[in-house]
Amino acid sequence: MTIAYWAVLAAMVMPFVFAGLAKSQGRFDNARPREWLAGLSGWRQRAHWAQLNTFEAFPPFAAAVLIAHQVGGAQGWIDALAVAFVVLRLGYGAAYIGDRPTLRSLLWTTAFACVVGLFVVAASTTA
Repeated sequence: MTIAYWAVLAAMVMPFVFAGLAKSQGRFDNARPREWLAGLSGWRQRAHWAQLNTFEAFPPFAAAVLIAHQVGGAQGWIDALAVAFVVLRLGYGAAYIGDRPTLRSLLWTTAFACVVGLFVVAASTTA
């Protein structure tokens, strides 16, 4: 398994880390989880929002890694971009939880650029 594939696994697990932080208050209501989560505030609310955005970011990332592999893209670039995506998304979550909106947006944009870069790697292989 390549480093990039391990990065896909890490990205898949990442939202659950943020969800755990959001639910760490200790009084989580599993009978009405969405209602309970909607009532959060402060850093736990931001952790929940980071969880939601991380779920949204996963499909394009996973697709980009799979496509880049499928077409035989340069493995070094694929691995580097995949690892960078995971590190940037962890930073994104930390910036979100820490209420650093400008840094959060910068990290989001840079992680998105990694996904685009994976597609560029794939396209340059097939060109």
